[in-house]
This record gives sequence, structure tokens and C-alpha cells, in this order.
Amino acid sequence: MLDIKAIREDPERFRAGLARRNLADAVDEILASDERRRTLTAKVEELRAEQNKASKTIGRAEGDEKQRMIDEVARVSAELKELEPQLAEADEVLTSLLAETPNLPHDSAPGGFTDEDAVEVRRHLEPPELAFEPKDHAELGAALGVLDVERAVRASGSRFVYVMGDLVFVQFALMRHAMDILVGKGFVPVIPPVLVREEVMYGSGFLPTDEANIYRTDADQLYLVGTSEVSLAALHMGETLEQDALPLRYAGYSTCFRREAGTYGKDMGGMFRVHQFDKVEMFSFCDPGSSWDELEFLVSIEEEIVGNLDLPYRVVNIAAGDLGGAAAKKYDIEAWLPAQRRYREITSCSNYTDYGARRAQTRMRSSDGKTGVPHTLNGTATAIGRTLIALLENHQRADGSVVLPEKLHPYLPETVRVLRSTG
Repeated sequence: MLDIKAIREDPERFRAGLARRNLADAVDEILASDERRRTLTAKVEELRAEQNKASKTIGRAEGDEKQRMIDEVARVSAELKELEPQLAEADEVLTSLLAETPNLPHDSAPGGFTDEDAVEVRRHLEPPELAFEPKDHAELGAALGVLDVERAVRASGSRFVYVMGDLVFVQFALMRHAMDILVGKGFVPVIPPVLVREEVMYGSGFLPTDEANIYRTDADQLYLVGTSEVSLAALHMGETLEQDALPLRYAGYSTCFRREAGTYGKDMGGMFRVHQFDKVEMFSFCDPGSSWDELEFLVSIEEEIVGNLDLPYRVVNIAAGDLGGAAAKKYDIEAWLPAQRRYREITSCSNYTDYGARRAQTRMRSSDGKTGVPHTLNGTATAIGRTLIALLENHQRADGSVVLPEKLHPYLPETVRVLRSTG
């Protein structure tokens, strides 16, 4: 959530930043709402002071003076009865506007509004020159007996898949590989809740803007998370962290759920865009003065993890108008998929600056007792499903087998270092 005081003090900076998201007019609407709330607040506080003063002295008054004071208290009470609901409504309107307004893009986020406006930062390895026509992951997985989409559709509907046989070992190898790297860099491993309360979804920035993509259990009024970032952000919700103890870094492993609203007919088949998937997610609470260095650090970890898998990839800087609501800047890592003959996102990494912590009411305290708001960042260490796709497609051989990268061998049974058809 944006800081209303900062908007009030420097509206032009916010107009310029939000214009890059095509939302320059939002500042005027916020300021008008803020002015109404402040005017009502001042009036209500003035009336309450009058009411309190009169209530304290009314008992000592006599005769006409007492009646006059009684009449005055009645007048003030009637005016408060009218204004207090207006103040509550004004406060609710302003809070709603701030909740729906996205973060300011960082100056280094490129201009534009679509994924085509992202700017490539660097590449690792070149796409392989295959001497045969590559199979896509769904066809390859079915031939290997490790993916079953047809039965998953029968069981659950579209956008689900059974991961089976040797590929299950590969999934857990990817998880352990990522976790070992992260723990070695000081991250605390976490298996977080995947069902959370509404205030957690709100505090992490997924409500109200992303409501269409969230599953909800109506009976219990709980929400299924689309990323463990949600639960990790809630780990210190409402707390005050010691600034000297920052950064606090967590690595969460969880199943994630997304409705994928608005993607009808897009990436159907296989497991690129599914309703249920697993991820290892990085989350960091850090000092505002070091958050941009922290972003580069998290991206370097993502690159180490993907680089260990011998996958061709590129890093792209996402356009300001294509950023998620909470992000000030985001990098995506896109792996080459031979069957599609293009790069596709497999991980992302964002700096939310103080936007997320402000929503979650997470604060920090310096050694001299001053309080402020920490910055929060998140990054996908491994999106299991999409990484499996990249592994299958890039490491397939002409005979239909898949040779898995050596960095995964310590986490795999010897019989699973090469995937072969059992048919």
C-alpha cells in the first residue's frame, strides 16, 4: 500500500510513476478522498472536544446556564451522529483507493505495458541445435509414462496433471537442490500453510486486485494460496522487527493454486499453466537501504539454480505497465523450450519496496528506537512444474530418453538419472 503522507508531500512523483501504469489520475482521486477524510476528521475531533468539555462542566452549572449547556451537548451529539458515519465512510473509501492502487515502478523498470516490452538483460547458453524434431513435454511425458493429462482431466477437469513414476523423484530432487542452495546462503526453510485468512490475502497484496484467480473455501472463509509468498509475508504480519536483525530470509516449499481466470484456451494441455503446482519460494524482509542489492542477490540465486540444470535461459526486466500490483521492479528468468521454439518464464523475482509490509502492518525498529517500514522481496527459487517442462524438452534425446543434469544426480536414485520409456 502506498504511503498517503508521501503522496500528499510529493504528488508529482506519484503522478509520474503511476502514469507509467496508465494510472496518473489515481493521484488526484486519492488526494481528493484524503482531503475529505481530513476535513471530516478535524470537524469530528473539534466536536468531540466540545462535547467532552461541556460534559465535564455541566454538573457544576445551574439554572438557565445548565439548560443552555444541555442544549449545546445535544446539538453537538446530533452533529456527531451525522458526521461520524460520514468519516467512517470517507476512511473506508480512502483505504479502498489505496488498496487498489499499485506500487510505483522503479526508474529502472522499462516503459511499456506488455510482455513484449520487457528488456533482455543477459543470456546463459544458447538454444540447442537438435538433429531431430523435439517433442513437447506433454507428448514426451506421456511416452515416458511420467505424465498423465487424460486421466487428470477425468478426475479433476482441465489444467490438472498426474506426475508419476520416475518424474516424482525428479520433482523432489529439484526441491532438495534448491533448498540446499538456499539453506547454504542463510535462508530458513519453511513449509507454510496453504490456507490463509482474508486479511493475509489482503496484506500480501493479492486482494482485492487478484481475487478472480484465487480459490476460496466459503464454509471456512479461507483462501488457497497461489504462492507461498502469501504465507511467508504473513509470518511477521503486525510485528515490529529489529532493524539490526535484517535481512530475514525464508525459503518456503508449498503446493500452490490458481484459477487461471482469463486464460481460456491459452497453454492448454500439459502442465505449463495448471491450477495446482509446487514451488520453492524465497522471501526476504530487509532494510530499505539495501533492498535493491537484495533484489540482485535473489536473482543471482535463481540463476545459480537454473544454471545448474544446464538450461538455456535469459533474464528480462519487466515493463512498468506489466508489473504486478505490489512490485516496483521484477525480473523474469525465461527458459528456452525447444518444442515451442521460444523462451518462457519459469521464475520471477520482485522488489515490493515498503508496499507489502505497509499492507501487512510489519514495521522495523532501529537501535535508537525509531520505527519505520521494512522492504519485502520475493523470488521463485524453483517452479517445479515449469522446470520439469524445461528439463524434459531441453534434455531429450532422439531415442525418446531424457538425460538429467549431473547436478541433480546426488538427489536421484541411480536408475532415475536417465528417463526411458517403460513401454
